[in-house]
Amino acid sequence: MGTMDLYERTEVINEWLARYGVKFGIYKNNTFKEQLFPFDAIPRILGAEEFAVLEKGLKQRVRALNLFLKDIYGAKKILLDKVIPEEFIYSSSGYTVQCEGVCPPKDVFSHISGIDLVQGKDGEWYILEDNLRVPSGASYPVIARELCRRSSPKTFRENRIEDNRNYAELLSHVMDYVNTGGISVVLTPGRYNAAYFEHSFLAERMHVPLVEYDDLIVENAHLYFIDYSGKKVPVGAVYRRISDEYLDPMNFNPESVIGIPHIYDVYRKGNVALINAPGNGIADDKGIYYFVPKMIRYYLGEEPILKNAPTYLPFYEEDRKYTLEHFDRLVWKDVAEAGGYGVQFGSGMSAEQKEKFIATLMRCPRRFIAQEVIDFCDLDIFEKGERVPRKADLRAFVLTSEEPVVWKSGLTRFSRNPDSFIVNSSQGGGFKDTWILSQS
Repeated sequence: MGTMDLYERTEVINEWLARYGVKFGIYKNNTFKEQLFPFDAIPRILGAEEFAVLEKGLKQRVRALNLFLKDIYGAKKILLDKVIPEEFIYSSSGYTVQCEGVCPPKDVFSHISGIDLVQGKDGEWYILEDNLRVPSGASYPVIARELCRRSSPKTFRENRIEDNRNYAELLSHVMDYVNTGGISVVLTPGRYNAAYFEHSFLAERMHVPLVEYDDLIVENAHLYFIDYSGKKVPVGAVYRRISDEYLDPMNFNPESVIGIPHIYDVYRKGNVALINAPGNGIADDKGIYYFVPKMIRYYLGEEPILKNAPTYLPFYEEDRKYTLEHFDRLVWKDVAEAGGYGVQFGSGMSAEQKEKFIATLMRCPRRFIAQEVIDFCDLDIFEKGERVPRKADLRAFVLTSEEPVVWKSGLTRFSRNPDSFIVNSSQGGGFKDTWILSQS
């Protein structure tokens, strides 16, 4: 596709990314450390027809998940009809009792959904997991594309690629749609958060204030931003990058020092929109993932367009028996973990590790899911001047206002370890741009 001009500038683009502070932070051994998110200039390329199928399937999935969240904190019909076992919901660490009976503005729970997919070597796309709490990563392909355009304008003149620079515009529309009256803000836990670059980047692109806990105050069941002059400005929508437990010390974790006291009370009264809605963690639970195809059939009356990875729940005796018999060929996941943590391959465990794991599994079968190992596609990356294959996934972003909209881009992450299937940035992965080819 005439892209060698771009490939030859990979090092330059990474230098620019470093100069602009495109980093993520990780905590290890109680120490915060920032590091670069390595970029590879060979893009993932999806044709218009292939993307159209993904787009249709992703919209379907997010519609069903939003309906599930509304139902599970409301009428609970899906439990009454025994589609999902009741105890499976109430035993989940993601279920938030404070959200019972609370419906967000315009009934939108997951305004921003980050859906992780992989493409098998059979060409089939599989959903790996749903991220509906505080999904991150959209800023990286935006800025990488801008630097690629600047570095090699010829590449983008010669190829029909969908423009991905509208992410902030899409997000602004979502916030405006649910705004209850007032300005919109981006709430960050602060400079030492792993995704602080993204918080500041998106706030700047949307032309809204980037705020911390001490910039906001609750008075008379309304939320206010205290501007530089000390004036109190009404706030109608908060894109919060703080997890539920730290959002409001009066309603969630009382030890939180980065939350806003009583902000949840304002939300509960319908006087502010929180993006994403508190309580979404129940849909992020990897055990609930197993039931999403059933949700699609139940709420929409449709067959799922995109497949789950073949998944087993040891919670069920039949599945537990199967997974123990086929232990070594499966990948095991702790349902409450994220970021590539809590993932173990049966074939990679020692006899002692396997014995300990099975003992834990038998005590807490609800804690784990098991999946068939999908031999997903390799994508080429540049390493020491050579093209080498590495495992890669795709995080697609679906933004929901009147209807779900799939952003025509995405975050393609790859493993820099040739022997690893784990692609997360926290585990040392890198990222690529994702090109959606235009039909016109």
